[in-house]
Amino acid sequence: FFISFTHMAGRITPSQDWDTVKLNTRPKTKKSANHEQVANHARQSGFEVESVRKHGTTNAQRGGPSNARKLEDETEEFKHEEVGLDLRLRIQKARQAKGWTQKELAQRINEKSTVVNEYESGRAIPNNQILGKMERALGAKLRGGKKKK
Repeated sequence: FFISFTHMAGRITPSQDWDTVKLNTRPKTKKSANHEQVANHARQSGFEVESVRKHGTTNAQRGGPSNARKLEDETEEFKHEEVGLDLRLRIQKARQAKGWTQKELAQRINEKSTVVNEYESGRAIPNNQILGKMERALGAKLRGGKKKK
């Protein structure tokens, strides 16, 4: 942005000169020197200079995460717990003994019918709260294995 003003010195007379004064809103400044220039200037002045790079690379996109190799070499597979066949059959038999559909059982335990379907098909992750509701509604024990003698 540049502004130009004309300044008159003294009175206005036909023989007087007009002086042009230019006001620049942004004064020109020197560019700041980078770290290498500062270090070189210090060396030339006789100072000892030690350069330490804090981060290995300056570009964050250059390499992957530091544990990428460890993650890639990981061979262990993790699986969540699933509803076992015996529990699935217990739920089905108890529900059918009462003469209820999956939807009716779901309404009685205040869950969606898909929850009951997932338990009976073995896709659900066992939740003790839901199993407790099913036990109370069906009046049958679903959890707990066979007692050891």
